[in-house]
Amino acid sequence: MSLEADIDDLWQRKQDGLTAAEATDDHLAVLDEFLAALEAGEVRAAEQSGGEWEANAWVKQGILLNFGLRETVAREYGGVDYHDVLPLRETEDLGERGTRNTPDGTTIRRGAYLGEDCIMMSPSFVNVGAYVGDGTLVDSCDTVGSCAQIGENVKLGANTLIGGVLEPVENAPVIVEDEVSLGAGCRVTSGFVVGEGSIVGENTLLTPRIPVYDLVEDEVLYGELPPERRAFQRFVDSSVGENDLIPGGAYKPAVVATDVEQETLEATEREDALRE
Repeated sequence: MSLEADIDDLWQRKQDGLTAAEATDDHLAVLDEFLAALEAGEVRAAEQSGGEWEANAWVKQGILLNFGLRETVAREYGGVDYHDVLPLRETEDLGERGTRNTPDGTTIRRGAYLGEDCIMMSPSFVNVGAYVGDGTLVDSCDTVGSCAQIGENVKLGANTLIGGVLEPVENAPVIVEDEVSLGAGCRVTSGFVVGEGSIVGENTLLTPRIPVYDLVEDEVLYGELPPERRAFQRFVDSSVGENDLIPGGAYKPAVVATDVEQETLEATEREDALRE
């Protein structure tokens, strides 16, 4: 059977009542093989099809099975004791690909993929099912949530949060496409898609519930930032401001997107010295 078929079969068994206490060594072997495939980049929680990102539901089911069919046990890593259903990811293979993570605070959970020439600064965290492409920088105090898909040569500014989307399994996770630069303090949540080559100003919140005013195409978008945009947070009038209890009006958050200017591109070029 293929790995997908094995996960589908195990998922059905779980729906029929299989518990962690009843899981056999063979069941756990399937889950270990699945985690190894995630870490090798052989399977992904979401992939692009026809220009659209779609979730691989069976992959997200496999991740959920690792929580549902494993017992929480005491573990130790780097002299730190903790309790979890999954161990942290071994990192010996990262050095072979030119990827590095600074000590005392970079945490990579099992089932996460990091490509070649990546940098993780401490403290930072990459969760199970996440995919981080080649040449990407995960800066200090960053979180890459479960199943998030981060492209190549992406810069995640310090204190950036990439939200996780594990359930429902049919929902696509957060997508940050190639060559994107997210300024410090950005938040990207709830399956939002950041288009290739875009540059996002610091402290910008990107979520499907906040409109994106695309001044390039003169349209309002939800849940996506088109490729090659410069985006930043602004506030627009809110109808709540008509309430007598709110003197002076009220405003709601919005994102404004414009063309990327040459000066902006030059300002966000990655430091090649970091890669030498």
